[in-house]
Amino acid sequence: MRKIVLFSFAILFFAQCTSIKKHNKHLNDLIAEEKLKSDVDFTYRKLQELHPNLYWYISKEALDYKFDSLKATITKPITKFEFYKKLSPVVAAVRQGHLVLYPPIKLFTKRQTKALIKKGTGPFSQFDFDFFNGKLYVIKNKSYNKNIHPGTEVNAVNGIKPIDLIIEYNHYYSSDGYNSTYKTNYSGKLFSTFFTNENGLKDSIRYNFKYNDSLKTITIKRKAEDTSRKDLKKNKKKLAIKNKTKSKAIRKKKRINGYYFVEKNYNRNLHFLEQDSSIAVMKIRSFKIGDYKTFYKESFSKISDYKTKTLILDLRNNGGGRVSEIADLYSYLAESTFVFLDKSEVVSRSSLFKGAYLHGGSFGFKVLKTFFSPIMYSYLLLTVHKNKNGKNYFATQTKPHKVSKNTFKGKIYVLINGGSFSASSIISSNFKGSKRAYFVGEETGGTYNGTVAGFMPRVKLPNTNIQIRIGLMYMASPFKTILEGRGIFPDKQIIPTIEDRIKENDPEMTWVLDTIKIQEKDISIIQKK
Repeated sequence: MRKIVLFSFAILFFAQCTSIKKHNKHLNDLIAEEKLKSDVDFTYRKLQELHPNLYWYISKEALDYKFDSLKATITKPITKFEFYKKLSPVVAAVRQGHLVLYPPIKLFTKRQTKALIKKGTGPFSQFDFDFFNGKLYVIKNKSYNKNIHPGTEVNAVNGIKPIDLIIEYNHYYSSDGYNSTYKTNYSGKLFSTFFTNENGLKDSIRYNFKYNDSLKTITIKRKAEDTSRKDLKKNKKKLAIKNKTKSKAIRKKKRINGYYFVEKNYNRNLHFLEQDSSIAVMKIRSFKIGDYKTFYKESFSKISDYKTKTLILDLRNNGGGRVSEIADLYSYLAESTFVFLDKSEVVSRSSLFKGAYLHGGSFGFKVLKTFFSPIMYSYLLLTVHKNKNGKNYFATQTKPHKVSKNTFKGKIYVLINGGSFSASSIISSNFKGSKRAYFVGEETGGTYNGTVAGFMPRVKLPNTNIQIRIGLMYMASPFKTILEGRGIFPDKQIIPTIEDRIKENDPEMTWVLDTIKIQEKDISIIQKK
């Protein structure tokens, strides 16, 4: 049996390596004109078959024209990457942030990836960048060259101006609707991805820096891991093993809170301010990894025990995640029984069946899914219903929810910015619509009136093998605004400056804490009277 398992793994490993090798070999092949046009038609057909509310932000006539015009520009064979640059702006015109066309880039096997990691940290990963007022800045320097100060402007990378690449790639993806804060927030973080798409991974990069009107050209090479630090980590691990109780507690926290090993931080955190723990700060980086049910149950139990008066919920740069998680979190913060989502619009039963259930997975897994497909389709027959308006709806998180034990009744402040997207925008629209929280920061990257997400299969175009991710469900809270295509606006707008980012100031949090102190002082004066 052991030999059979090992043989199976060997076959899968060989198949993966062969597939990647084949992909890379044909990456720069010229694709015939007719095949490219066929992929354009295939893309539009799949959007119509799978993507609900396709013409939300663009009319059918306008989108038809864009796809027809695209085909007219294809007059000769071009590479897959050139085709990606033609097709992606048309896909982005739908204005749905979850709808993504992935660029065809070089792939690496697991062995190659491990070898690359062993070589050390790449020249981009040695810096944290941010994009302010049309300029790319170094916010944090983790390189071996300590002469590069935070706040240094990046004028060029291997001769390429960051602003040129960022402006170009802004046409290749979209936020939800007409919002602009999403791209502003992510442009600096995505610059290295844009550059790598164009030029591949590099072991060294030539930067043109500007700091205090002084220009410098510095080459940053891949940084090998410091072996002395590695030995120090090993010694720390040995000490941790000796202290089994502490080690077990850390493992438990990582499992419950969720832990990002690259960034070395927890996905969810709760801490208390003031000696009497009257203020609680809950930072949630995403609604993805970790045991969220246990985290929220334990957190709100502590908040109740400590008799906390104010909760600051930090959703800045939270790109979303599980709907089940945000519904669970909201149950601890709602004032009474609530309905969290409207019924989700889908194109049809078959769109969920083909897109979400049958699509993707290995050959063996597909065979297994085919075997169970009659059961799954029967389930969809019972759960997807056509409304009087002729549209199909799938019910998820639509039943009345009771509030959880230890529901927080105090004041809630929610911190938001352009990086607050998808699920974090859905829970924010519930807070805003129910007037349960006070918002501080900037407009969210996701819209108030919902998003098209849920199940999001990657569909491969038949001739170019480029993949497109398509959301299958239009999901929205019961609360709506007349201003279409915009996010949740803050009650108090505060946008950090470049100086704030460099000095690691937090003006949003500072404003909230100062406001709480003023309110407490006013209450104290009134009580004395």
